[in-house]
Amino acid sequence: MSKEKLVVEVLGAHNLMPKDGEGSSSAFVEVEFEGQRQRTQVKYKDLNPVWNEKLVFHVNDVADLPYRTIEVNVFNEKRSNNSRNFLGKVRVSGTSIGREGKDDLIPQLHTLDKRSLFSHVRGEITFKLYLSVKEHVKGGGGNGGGVVSKKSNKFQQQNANTVVVQNHQQMSGGGQENKKMTHPNQMTNKPDPNQGDLKPVVITTIPGPPIPAMNLPVPGGGNGRVGLFSGGSHPNEYSLKETNPHLGGGLLNKDKTSSTYDLVEQMQYLYIRVVKGRDIPVVGGGEVVAEVKLGNYRGITKRAALNNAEWDQVFAFCKDTIQSSMVEIFVKERDKDDFMGRVWFDLNEVPKRVPPDSQLAPQWYRMDDKRGERGKGGEVMVAIWFGTQADEAFSEAWHSKAANVHLDGLCSIQSKVYLSPKLWYLRVSVLEAQDVVLGEKGTSLMRYPELNVKVQVGNQVLKTRVAPAVSNRSLSNPFWNEDLMFVVAEPFEDYVMFSVEDRVAPNREETVGRVMVPVSVITRRLDSKEVASRWYNLDGHSGNDSKSGVRFASRIHIRASLDGGYHVLDEATMYSSDVRPTAKQLWKPHIGVLEMGILGASNLMPMKIKEGKGGSTDAYCVAKYGQKWVRTRTVVDSLAPKWNEQYTWEVFDPCTVITVGVFDNSRVDKNPTGNGSGLGVRDSRIGKVRIRLSTLESDRVYTHAYPLLMLHPSGVKKMGELHLAVRFSCANMLNMLHMYTMPLLPKMHYVQPLSVSQLDSLRYQAMNVVASRLSRAEPSLGREVVEYMLDHDSHMWSMRKSKANFFRLQSVLGWVFFMNRLIDAMRNWAMPVYSTIFVGVFLILVLMPELIIPSILLGFAVIGLWKYRLRPRYPPHMDTRLSYAESVHPDELDEEFDSFPTSRSAETVRVRYDRLRSVAGRIQTVVGDMATQGERFQALMSWRDPRASFLFVVVCFVAAFGFYLVPVRWVVAGWGLYFLRPPRFRNKLPSCGVSFFKRLPTMADSML
Repeated sequence: MSKEKLVVEVLGAHNLMPKDGEGSSSAFVEVEFEGQRQRTQVKYKDLNPVWNEKLVFHVNDVADLPYRTIEVNVFNEKRSNNSRNFLGKVRVSGTSIGREGKDDLIPQLHTLDKRSLFSHVRGEITFKLYLSVKEHVKGGGGNGGGVVSKKSNKFQQQNANTVVVQNHQQMSGGGQENKKMTHPNQMTNKPDPNQGDLKPVVITTIPGPPIPAMNLPVPGGGNGRVGLFSGGSHPNEYSLKETNPHLGGGLLNKDKTSSTYDLVEQMQYLYIRVVKGRDIPVVGGGEVVAEVKLGNYRGITKRAALNNAEWDQVFAFCKDTIQSSMVEIFVKERDKDDFMGRVWFDLNEVPKRVPPDSQLAPQWYRMDDKRGERGKGGEVMVAIWFGTQADEAFSEAWHSKAANVHLDGLCSIQSKVYLSPKLWYLRVSVLEAQDVVLGEKGTSLMRYPELNVKVQVGNQVLKTRVAPAVSNRSLSNPFWNEDLMFVVAEPFEDYVMFSVEDRVAPNREETVGRVMVPVSVITRRLDSKEVASRWYNLDGHSGNDSKSGVRFASRIHIRASLDGGYHVLDEATMYSSDVRPTAKQLWKPHIGVLEMGILGASNLMPMKIKEGKGGSTDAYCVAKYGQKWVRTRTVVDSLAPKWNEQYTWEVFDPCTVITVGVFDNSRVDKNPTGNGSGLGVRDSRIGKVRIRLSTLESDRVYTHAYPLLMLHPSGVKKMGELHLAVRFSCANMLNMLHMYTMPLLPKMHYVQPLSVSQLDSLRYQAMNVVASRLSRAEPSLGREVVEYMLDHDSHMWSMRKSKANFFRLQSVLGWVFFMNRLIDAMRNWAMPVYSTIFVGVFLILVLMPELIIPSILLGFAVIGLWKYRLRPRYPPHMDTRLSYAESVHPDELDEEFDSFPTSRSAETVRVRYDRLRSVAGRIQTVVGDMATQGERFQALMSWRDPRASFLFVVVCFVAAFGFYLVPVRWVVAGWGLYFLRPPRFRNKLPSCGVSFFKRLPTMADSML
């Protein structure tokens, strides 16, 4: 037993919920810690009670405090029947406990949380937590004082919470009082009593200085605010944190699911499958529904006709939220409260199922009628069991935590796996046309026809150049020979439309012929061999029937192919998750497997304001690797959601990236913003994480909390933390190492390369095709989600990114500057011993040149082995300093978030244009200086300066004979000794060669 005691100093509460039926409450606080329970005095008829009482608890081991939690409950005392009403609770991690006399004991303001989904709670409570050696535990006394109840020494351990400190300002009596508000994490779980006691990870964020909050207005007026704080208050705020969750594959939990769900924490659920009913005593027919009731939770099936009462629906209740030992199933008539039949089950008798066991067979159960008579209410077919998220029914089940989601939004909260459409590059070569008949014959005799071909595939439109005039071809036989590239997706349902157009006016083009070709009939090719070209007859677009006899002769020569040897890039090359060619015949076997467990998130920012609930977030995760997209279920109304879903991908190349994004589901609300149908609703971004597979060690499980960072016009903000478990397994290490010697992209990208502008355009088209296909799924993956995951705006101009790239380049060239400083230090002979060793090594390498390359390679090997012990232990994550996001100017951020074309005022655009001109002027000067040095080299033999060229030629003749007579190694050794001579033998003036070079003429003299 430690000498230090835990002191919970309960100060007061504010704006409590009235529960005594008279518009008030008689509140008291009950605090529980390590099996000890104490309470304050009762403050009668007061919604803003003040206690100022100290509750003191024994502490078994101070070192274990971060693994403990303090539960603070507020109750209303009912003197009439000696009972109490629940007013709210707060659960605080032991990591927020300070020490008396050492730490700043600032009161913590906490918002009261619900005990269950249907609890009516409001208000805040303020208290202090600290360790003290002066206080003593008081025995049970009167006046509602502290009562200590001792339990067994095996205490229940719960997950520690991450503490986020936010500056909270409260107005009272005309003055301001600064307080720190602590938001506890809601990811605390009740452990399975059958499992061993394990200490979960403790993630602590050390409180920094107060952070200004950004206030969001509450719809409908009022003073409600949601705090959005920017990080940077502490250097660890944006860092990666290693976690140690109790995964399914732990040593104490080796069961059948370990091989499949060993990267997530097991979550226990009660599953109830209501299949159908019969012999239901309903008078006059109609529709019936089944209702499942478990404590405060209630789930209702869809409606079914009485003569065919089949529902076949599954209900899932999280075991941690079960508050009853009995589950009831009612069969009711539509829109009526009275039930026709009832059956109930004792949860202690419910069996447990673990996949891969077969599904539990449903059975017929006789129901009691509303008078309680057995067997008079008909029969219902039900299956009930306990399982985990590995159960097949999990993804399609109605979850109890989604009880407040309206019917239309239920489909949008389910977890799904999506597959991107298979994309192909369509190459269209427009060669020539014959016997083109112009539309306006009268005007065509007066001018030269300007003919071009417009090719359209779906929403993609490209045009050739105007056919040039060729001496050996007539005006009606234009020639183009131009390649156009498009992106098409399987199944091929589109048509390729070729339109020959004549530009009759600057803004007017007339179609003189048209033909449509189905994409499905176009030849597919796997290499660079050209496919056969074809002639297609053009259909005239003019309505003149007199030309119908000759219009059949108009035709166009086309070569079209579906190129399967390319990889269609739909994401940035540096973040690519798949580099395989389109044609499956060219695929190679996979080299490994990527497994990811999406555990949950913590400390998420409120993304919306719900009426009566304040700030809220309905978060879900999307992960993208290759063609496979996964979407977790939406956890409704939680700032610390737990998903615990595991997914697997086949890996074909280790140098690829998996992207995981977190979004707020805006389709859960019954009245979403936008139009009434919800079509204009966009899911809000919370943040994303990229993990490059080549940075992961094989067969190692990485469990980390990744910071979710978002760049806003007001600066970078930490939106929360995403908890992931990642494992990259490799079957054959030789195949893996062989992949590092192969080209990154398929062969066609090098044999018949595409230009940079073509790749950018095709990537944009590919992203549009993927977004349109995934938006037609159910539930749909919104376009805003696809664009964010594929980095659609990565090519946009940003002063911040330009500075960040400049600093990256400066960091890369740092070794050059280091070597320059090292050589200068050796030349200055500031440390004579090192300079002497340097000169000796230089002479040895010059006189024995065969040692130069082996010495360099051996040095690289030794440095690599030395740095192995300093290798990164964690995968990389978003770096705010590398991104130059912490010290960026607000105007530069506003420019980065500006639309294209700009929507800012003319004055703002003028200022930014002048700033851009100044930056471009400096770049222009640097480029001009580089060109000047190059032109001086060219001037050595150009005889533009005849005297300089004469001197250069004479020196070259003399040097040629000198190098022929003297061995090169002696020349290099002599030059090195001259270069490294001590400073007392050197002159500060530049050498003759440098002076000669700077006097050479350049082309700058001829520039305006």
